Amino acid sequence: MKLFGAYIRQRGKMILLLVFFFIVFGFSFILYHLPLKAIGYPFALCAFFAAIFLVVDFQRVKGRHRQLSEMRTLPGAMLSDMPEAAGIEEWDYQEAVKALQKAATDMEAAFTARCDEIMEYYTVWVHQIKTPITSMRLTLQREDTPLSRKLSSDLLQIEGYVEMALVFMRLDSDSSDYVIRKQDIDGILKQAIAKFASEFIDREIRLVYEPIKETAVTDEKWFSFVVEQILSNALKYTRKGSIRICMRGEKTLCIEDTGIGISPEDLPRIFEKGYTGGNGRLDKRASGIGLYLCKRICDKLEIGLHVASELGKGTAVSLDLAQYQLKKE
Repeated sequence: MKLFGAYIRQRGKMILLLVFFFIVFGFSFILYHLPLKAIGYPFALCAFFAAIFLVVDFQRVKGRHRQLSEMRTLPGAMLSDMPEAAGIEEWDYQEAVKALQKAATDMEAAFTARCDEIMEYYTVWVHQIKTPITSMRLTLQREDTPLSRKLSSDLLQIEGYVEMALVFMRLDSDSSDYVIRKQDIDGILKQAIAKFASEFIDREIRLVYEPIKETAVTDEKWFSFVVEQILSNALKYTRKGSIRICMRGEKTLCIEDTGIGISPEDLPRIFEKGYTGGNGRLDKRASGIGLYLCKRICDKLEIGLHVASELGKGTAVSLDLAQYQLKKE
């Protein structure tokens, strides 16, 4: 009914013009004192053909309206097959739409090319910066002094931020090299622990590690990044005490710390990009990106990521490793 009402309003001038002609002819017939039948028959015939014309025209408009409504849901690149223009004004509108579509396509192509260029530059930069980092690490390994240990710890943080930048750039890329296969969780955890071994020793943080004799269907590189980020956060916010790595249930990996914890009002927002919370604002090193990336990666790997925390008592991070495998089965 809305379409019919819009159609009547659109054809209102034409309908009023037809009514005006009927009135003019009727008045002319009356002036010449013609019989009523001579007036009624032409009127009825004209009204009949006018009604047929309006019905046919409305069906045509209705079909075009349906076609254009379906086109509104299509991407801009698929809007080339528009219905044939029914008039000069409609043709002008279609030409304007095509011009805007071409401009939008050109802008999108230029933006994509620019993004690809930036992505390529920073990818090269990340790989290049790893060379001096490795050189500095080898130099620092030649001596064992408080200063060298401090510099090694700072260098480890730099490596983490560089890796975070690379993951951030690749996360939404179509070329992300996810290799999903059965992985040895114990091996991945031991590599991550070895990476932070000096940090545990220097800060006298006790590691409670129960060997994980489990496998999971996941990607080794991306899952390793998640584990390293969780361990890095645990070390960052644990002043003293311990960090415990164990299994809860059949396929739930837990990393628990006795750190400063997360306040209840911050907990629901810890996976938001850039959100650091109260504790993060106190620690100038917090970027608010680590847990955001972990959540995004876990969603892609279909691994459940859950965080429970109590302010002043510690935080427990759980990774549901069975989730992906169960969905595949």
